[in-house]
Amino acid sequence: MTTSTWLREKVARLMAQAQAQPDAATHQEKAAAVAVAARSLDGRLDGVVRKGDEALSPRELRRILGELQSVVDGRVSEAEAGRRASDIAAWYATAEPAERIDCMLLMSEKFAHDPATVQAARAQYEASQGTGEKGHAEIRLRQALESPRTRMVQRFAAFPQGMRFLVNLRAELLPLLRSEKRLLALDAELESLFSSWFDVAFLELRRISWDSPASLIEKLIRYEAVHAIRSWADVKNRLDSDRRCYGFFHPHMPDEPLIFVEVALLDQIADSMAPLLDESASAADLNKATTAIFYSISNTQIGLRGVSFGDSLIKRVVEALQQEFAKLKTFSTLSPIPGLRSWLTRNIDELLEKAGSKTRQRLCEALAVETVTGEQLLAAFDAPAELDEKSPVRRMLLQCAAHYLQARGKEDRPLDPVARFHLGNGARIERLNWLADDSTKGLKQSCGLMVNYLYDLKRLDKHRSQFAQGKLPSSSAMDGLAF
Repeated sequence: MTTSTWLREKVARLMAQAQAQPDAATHQEKAAAVAVAARSLDGRLDGVVRKGDEALSPRELRRILGELQSVVDGRVSEAEAGRRASDIAAWYATAEPAERIDCMLLMSEKFAHDPATVQAARAQYEASQGTGEKGHAEIRLRQALESPRTRMVQRFAAFPQGMRFLVNLRAELLPLLRSEKRLLALDAELESLFSSWFDVAFLELRRISWDSPASLIEKLIRYEAVHAIRSWADVKNRLDSDRRCYGFFHPHMPDEPLIFVEVALLDQIADSMAPLLDESASAADLNKATTAIFYSISNTQIGLRGVSFGDSLIKRVVEALQQEFAKLKTFSTLSPIPGLRSWLTRNIDELLEKAGSKTRQRLCEALAVETVTGEQLLAAFDAPAELDEKSPVRRMLLQCAAHYLQARGKEDRPLDPVARFHLGNGARIERLNWLADDSTKGLKQSCGLMVNYLYDLKRLDKHRSQFAQGKLPSSSAMDGLAF
């Protein structure tokens, strides 16, 4: 085994271990507080001894900077630059959190644009307007705007585990941005490059089945973010003959799903998670399947935050399902409403006022109180199993949920993150489902409610247009629930 091969394998193992540590972000945040209190980076590089709580000594800091500069060196080949980057990644994998932040700061601050070069190129470009030199001036401006940091990150991506290293590095970087603004430039660089490198044109759609490698199925269990997988029997049920699971994969991370979706094939739109997660239930008859239910979509890489490929995943999966099952006509989700309960807590008094005096009177009678309060109503919402179909409290909760799903936040977009995702992809809000998720998580987040978003393939463009104009597409049943 060569030294470089050993280093690559060592980096892969260490990075996998680091990714599995749930308290890594906490360590990074603590280290960030130390970094903020330290001297400026230039002051430390010019220093002689370590001061206070500084992680790396000036000598060590200069050594790491020199190694990073050697990666950017235009005189070395891409292969040699990749080998040097691999060596730095191996050091990084064993470094303490505060030492890693020092490395990030070097990458962010010491490989920026040269302001004089950018200013000169911009002046030349502005002066060239209307002349034959405009094209050449634009090329020079583009070259000036490509920082040494861009070249450095590109060369880190060159060694076999480089892409995984960069994605994990950004996952560590993101929690630090609130307290350490000096890392913003590095974060922007990584996000920009990731948007190109992880474009859906370069991703492979693959089906994940019970016959997939055990290591891949284990990652499915680890990354499931919507409905936790409880056991191997649970995951086997989700990969049964009447189910499908698809993920996007990148050529440089071939064994790591970037995002995956779980699908149930049924004869009608699902209104509860219980049948879908019932491990003892028989597989549905695929000859009768007319409906595909997307019941879980999970992003797996924190470091790819801001890189969107969920909408493309759904489109590609719909195409794959249509090719396999000609009878499929209906494509719907069974989705959580993760922000509902916390939103109710903040807005319940206003919602009670909006409901009107007659509704408040019916709520008083149902709760056997003289004057209903927001606190009393929330307590009743938290016991949905006790509310029958005719209960005014149940009706009130459904109305509040319908109001929440159509509520707007920043930039006039839906408050609910799941609604933002599906409505932005051309779906419409179809139906609320009572006690559809009676798990502890489901009751805590949304009082057990779930929602169907319908992907009407003939109206996707129409719904996208409505969404872009500020209207949230919804069914007549949902419109009828609104206050």
